[in-house]
Amino acid sequence: MHIGYARVSTQDQDTASQIAALKAAGCELIFQEKGSGGRWNRPELHRLLGQLRKGDVVVVWKLDRLSRSLKDVLSLMEKIDQAGAGFRSLTEVIDTTSPAGRMMMQMIGTFAEFERAMLRERTRSGLDAARKQGRVGGRRPKLKVHQQEEIMHLVSSGKKSAADAARLFNVHPSTISRLVARASAGTVD
Repeated sequence: MHIGYARVSTQDQDTASQIAALKAAGCELIFQEKGSGGRWNRPELHRLLGQLRKGDVVVVWKLDRLSRSLKDVLSLMEKIDQAGAGFRSLTEVIDTTSPAGRMMMQMIGTFAEFERAMLRERTRSGLDAARKQGRVGGRRPKLKVHQQEEIMHLVSSGKKSAADAARLFNVHPSTISRLVARASAGTVD
């Protein structure tokens, strides 16, 4: 069975042209949705995926109707493949029911994997360069060194409890707990 999926991003858009193309392509059942392609919360798409059987073909007018993220498209393709179904995009002429279409999707997947590996490598390289310049990643400390010293004095002398110090300095109690633990281990900044 050919199952169509039509999606528009906003409420004032219309799926009529997509539906006409899907019907012309032989879709017997069409799921339609109004919502962003970047969101994963699309109930009609999930209903379609839950209904797939071996031999079915998911048809979309254009690949970006399925998702705007290549990662999500590949994830959806994997779910479609696991169901034993095929996929067809009318505009990009992708059809995974044919050997050439499967090869095309594998090539797209390979490029996406390469892109992710390059991004990881660039990120790692940038972090290493920043470390060599003395910059450290992560969130800035909530408390300055003199505040940490004051807290340690208040807590260790018994003038304030850790919870009272947290309220006084407007930080979460776990921040104080970590500070006390580091101090007892001898690693306070």
